[in-house]
This record gives sequence, C-alpha cells and structure tokens, in this order.
Amino acid sequence: MTFEMQYKIMIGEYRVVALDSVTIKKSVENLADTATIVIPGTYINKSLQVEDKISEGDAVEIYLGYDDNILLEFKGYVNAISTDDSAIKIECEDALYLFRKSLKDVELKSISLKSLLTKVVGEVNQQNKENKTPTNYTVKCDYDFTWSKFVFFKATALDVLKKVQEETKANIYFKEDVLHIHPPYSEIINSKPVIFDFAANIEKSDLKYVKAKDKKIEVEVTVTLPNGDKKSQKFGQQGGTTIKKISGSTKEADMKRVAESEYNLWVYDGYEGNFTCWLIPYVEPTYKVHLQDSEYTNKNGNYYVVATETSFSSSGGIRKVTLGRKIG
Repeated sequence: MTFEMQYKIMIGEYRVVALDSVTIKKSVENLADTATIVIPGTYINKSLQVEDKISEGDAVEIYLGYDDNILLEFKGYVNAISTDDSAIKIECEDALYLFRKSLKDVELKSISLKSLLTKVVGEVNQQNKENKTPTNYTVKCDYDFTWSKFVFFKATALDVLKKVQEETKANIYFKEDVLHIHPPYSEIINSKPVIFDFAANIEKSDLKYVKAKDKKIEVEVTVTLPNGDKKSQKFGQQGGTTIKKISGSTKEADMKRVAESEYNLWVYDGYEGNFTCWLIPYVEPTYKVHLQDSEYTNKNGNYYVVATETSFSSSGGIRKVTLGRKIG
C-alpha cells in the first residue's frame, strides 16, 4: 500500500505552493510549540518575493498528511523571516506569540493559579481586541496553587507564564484557543492508547529498556512557608535524575508521602527515549501510546508522550516521539 504525501500551508492570505521542508516541535515541557517553514528562493526559474506578501504576526496554519487525509498539525503566527540565496525560512510560534503584551503593574494578594492566569488571559484578549485582532483565549486549570503575593511590574503576559512554570513546575501549553495548566502527566487526551508495534509502524527506535533496580532517581518535594522560607523532603537515590515537586502541605509526613508516590511512578521496568514513526497514526504530547513487541511481550506497556518533532519534506514525513513515564 502506498500513500501520496500532501500538505496545505496558509500564511496570512497566501497558500504555500512551493515547499522545501517543515519542522514542527511540540512539548508539554516548553511553553510554546514552534514550526519552521522553508521554501525555495526560486520557483519556476523566478525569484520568490515574500516581503510584500507575508510579514511577522501573520496567522499560520499547517496541515500535513497523506492522500485526502490531512490534519491540522500547527496553528500560530509568523515570528521571524530570514532569506539567503537559496531559501526563505519562516519561523513560527503558537498562540504564545500574542502573549508578548505588557501588563498593567499591580500587586495581587492571595491569588490562585487559575485566577491569576484568567486575569492574564483577559488582559491579552482585551489588548488584542483593541488592536483589531480579537482573540477569545480561555484557561483550563486543574493545578491547585496559591500565592500569598504576586507582583506584575513591567512584565509581559509571557513573563508571567514563564514565572508560573518555573515556580509550580506545571505543564503549561496551548491547544487551540485554550491555555492549559496541569500537573505533569495528569492530562491524557485519548482514553484508548495509540498502538505502535516494533514490527509494523516504528521506523527507527532510540529506546532503551531499563530495569527499576538500575534507575537512579531522586524526588525533591518543596513547600514555601508563610514567611517566605522553603523546606523540602527528598526520597530516592542521589547521583541521577532529580524530579522536583511542589507540596500543598507543610507537614513533613505529607511531603514524604508525595515524594515516595512520585518516586514509585518513575521507578519501573520500562522504556526510556524516543522512536520515529510516520505521520499516521497521529500522536502529540499528552497522548497515551502502547508499545508492543511480539518477540518480547513482557516489555509491552503504555507510555505518556511528552514531546514530538514532526518533519515533512520531499524525503518523506516522519514524527519523532519522546516518551515520558509508563502509565496505566
């Protein structure tokens, strides 16, 4: 069975008709998804002039797939355009591109994470409306976190998101017009896992099967006290990977319990790393995938996708899928 590669890329009012390549990077650990579109500098023996047709801030939609089945892989805005003698490179960013808006200076007291970001999104929507580029961004937050004081001073909305991610360690990302804030691994899009078989639809594997006894993981749970001081509890083995968590309780017993629970989620017999597949079946960060190997059925299991990198060119369409921890 063969498939014909297809794409549809819209930049502002224009559709891309000549394409060298597209690369799309998505991750729950990065605030913004990005895309790089490369088009040839010449088309049908004529130099392409893009400066008078597209510009920074233009809306971008990228559809990729096979035959008549193409899917929206990226939606965002042009962030930068660069040219040389042979190619034109268009750098794009998702909806966070519009979060470079300056916020009003204010001091907020006893503010929850959801309330804080609802306020930020509201200001962004209002400014976009005033600039005649209306947006209707909303917030989906199930992360319970409250600041005794949060100050906006000469800050952009993007600055606030960066600070929130740094302090809470939450997964913050856009999907369509919704700003998501979730504890790591709590948001799973698909109830039925997407199946990847080493003998069928995995083109290349850079996975390593690791035994629990060989893993060096330490969990550090930290809480901020009312006076601003911090205290922490650690559990696991030093000298390897450190996983940091925020505690909602100041009790040492509760913090230790959180650390032990998190440690047990990571220390298991299973795969680590990434694998490369084709554009179908579709997966993206927050998806659940099932890895199976008919020769080693004891290694089969479900995993959480933390990142994908999708490449599309005359050489083919591939997707590198990076795994997080093993899940049920």
